[in-house]
Amino acid sequence: MTLPVSSPERAPRDAAPVQDVLLFAMAALLERRDADTPQHLLRMQSYVAVLAQALGRQPVFAAVLSPFYVAQLLRAVLVYDIGTLAIAERVLLKPGRYNQEDRLAMQSHTVRGHAALEQAEKMLGHADAGVQIAKELALSHHEHWDGQGYPNQLRGPAIPLSARLVAVADVYDAMVSHKVYKPGVAHAQAVAQIAAERGAQFDPDVVDAFVEHADAFDAIAKRHADSDVDMQHKMEFLATAVAETVNA
Repeated sequence: MTLPVSSPERAPRDAAPVQDVLLFAMAALLERRDADTPQHLLRMQSYVAVLAQALGRQPVFAAVLSPFYVAQLLRAVLVYDIGTLAIAERVLLKPGRYNQEDRLAMQSHTVRGHAALEQAEKMLGHADAGVQIAKELALSHHEHWDGQGYPNQLRGPAIPLSARLVAVADVYDAMVSHKVYKPGVAHAQAVAQIAAERGAQFDPDVVDAFVEHADAFDAIAKRHADSDVDMQHKMEFLATAVAETVNA
């Protein structure tokens, strides 16, 4: 059954803020399952905003990175990893190295997230720019500029611009953020490693924008850093999840 969907013209004026709150709440629960915190979401949105603003000043990207597009992109960032909901916790929370089976299972989060969003879109009979961007992010944020990523080994401009932006932001945050099982690396080291992947893992233009505005990334990471309480919650959640997995 297709559910009725209100048109934008008939939607209440306060519908968007309410939807944003609900979307963030759902995304925060998603992050918790991944032993992460809502601060990660705030960092990701801020990183992507910096990159989009920087690239939007270049004529080659200006037509795509309109204010409307960027607003939709920043909302979609909240669910870029939605596919991890379909991954078993024994894989998702594994602290050591993945074996081949684990790696393939984890990589499937891209196609599973995309499929979930596409199914919801079809069931509701509603498609818009924000949903399209969310599907791009879910599917393609692990693609590499040189075609060595997954799930579809896309190469260069064939990777959606939205996913190219999120890819750099995601890797930077993963590198500098403290995990339960290991500390984050120094900002300068993260910048150097991402710069070294210019034209390999990452879009050269996105890397150039990142390096130019690296100080802004550092400031965002510090402003929205996980607190000691956040880290304690991470440890408690991980310990509980591992115990439940072992006893299952």
